[in-house]
Amino acid sequence: MDPTTDNAGYTGDPGKARASLEALRAEIAKAVVGQDPAVTGLVVALLCRGHVLLEGVPGVAKTLLVRALASALELDTKRVQFTPDLMPSDVTGSLVYDTRTAEFSFQPGPVFTNLLLADEINRTPPKTQSSLLEAMEERQVTVDGTPRPLPDPFLVAATQNPVEYEGTYPLPEAQLDRFLLKLTIPLPSRQDEIDVLTRHAEGFNPRDLRAAGVRPVAGPADLEAARAAVAKTAISPEITAYVVDICRATRESPSLTLGVSPRGATALLATSRAWAWLTGRDYVIPDDVKALALPTLRHRVQLRPEAEMEGVTADSVINAILAHVPVPR
Repeated sequence: MDPTTDNAGYTGDPGKARASLEALRAEIAKAVVGQDPAVTGLVVALLCRGHVLLEGVPGVAKTLLVRALASALELDTKRVQFTPDLMPSDVTGSLVYDTRTAEFSFQPGPVFTNLLLADEINRTPPKTQSSLLEAMEERQVTVDGTPRPLPDPFLVAATQNPVEYEGTYPLPEAQLDRFLLKLTIPLPSRQDEIDVLTRHAEGFNPRDLRAAGVRPVAGPADLEAARAAVAKTAISPEITAYVVDICRATRESPSLTLGVSPRGATALLATSRAWAWLTGRDYVIPDDVKALALPTLRHRVQLRPEAEMEGVTADSVINAILAHVPVPR
């Protein structure tokens, strides 16, 4: 057998990997209508080994989106509903006493998966929220002093409701900074909503993706080949300086109390690189940086209260900075 081919028949060819990942949009569209930007963002996060914060009102198919992505990539997925009484061990797993052997054995929690959907993450206390930090950063879980590696690929897709704050625990800035991207899931357009209702009238069942025709079009080997190709995507010194200038401008903005950290600048460089490769180039251009600036930076800045009262948003501040910072030629 060719060493670049795995058991599922996927090859390590970068060209095939790009074509397979591009096919994800069409495959996921069989289940989710009109969310191409979110699909692209999730793929970019997988390529960068990052995590995603999904923000949208209830009922806009956030859960369905993650499940459809997992099916189209043939990855394992688990969902955890974050509630005020959820304990860290409910996420990471715990030691369980076996009366037959009189020994403790580790029972893995739902975090041991490829795509973890952390539903309404801001509804659980900080202690439980922080149980994900080691998993997200180190890709392992330590229980009773023993580190246990997580599967690869591993992505946390955490959701939160932007309009309901009663009984929630806002994510601290340090934890927000751990998410590579913050993707907003908008309400569908009128035509998209008509399409959704038409599908349901014709018998579409969101719990049965196979019946909806969603099939694996890529796999872990394709992701690995894609990551290797992304790592070879060229970045000129001018593009690096452009990313730094954008991030430094956020620290000097009069509308912000907190600007983008160097970790955020590194994230913007990585996501721009992944987007450049996905669009068929082996080098990064300023438009790649602009395309990924909002989802990569919007959760890494903090507005001044007076600016927020005047209707200023993180997106509007970042857009103003993109319009002001000189673009390299």
